[in-house]
Amino acid sequence: MTRVAIFVDTQNVYYTVREAYGKHFDYRRFWAKATVNREVVAARCYAIDKGDAKQREFQNILRSIGFEVRLKPFIQRADGSAKGDWDVGITLDAIEYAEKVDVVVLVSGDGDFDLLAQKIREVHGKRVEVYGVPRLTAASLINAASEFIPIEGDLLRHHTSSMPSTKKTR
Repeated sequence: MTRVAIFVDTQNVYYTVREAYGKHFDYRRFWAKATVNREVVAARCYAIDKGDAKQREFQNILRSIGFEVRLKPFIQRADGSAKGDWDVGITLDAIEYAEKVDVVVLVSGDGDFDLLAQKIREVHGKRVEVYGVPRLTAASLINAASEFIPIEGDLLRHHTSSMPSTKKTR
């Protein structure tokens, strides 16, 4: 059976899917598609933890699907900007698992991952599948992947059911 490791850049997917479609990424359908006839060696979602209840609820949904949720605290800088990406963590984990699997699945449109995809393919000889929103995924990442799978159609879900809404309650 084909061994797979899945790495999801949760923030990138949330914002690109919302911007392109006004919807959410359907993690359950993605899981079904990415894992069919495959042994899952690792499946990680990387997120920023702002500590709110809706976010925790979403993280628990991800865990129930089969993902390990890796959290990093949200950091607000003095100048008002924010820090909180997982690029280095995702890269280190993907390199670590590249020797243990046949396929690395990366869910992100971030062009910073093009070198990672290229390295896993060339140095480790492994297949790299990249899932991303077509018009918001870096061309360099698409080109570095063994296969680019567009996030569209059945991988999309309306706001109400896939992820907690961002609506504030009084």
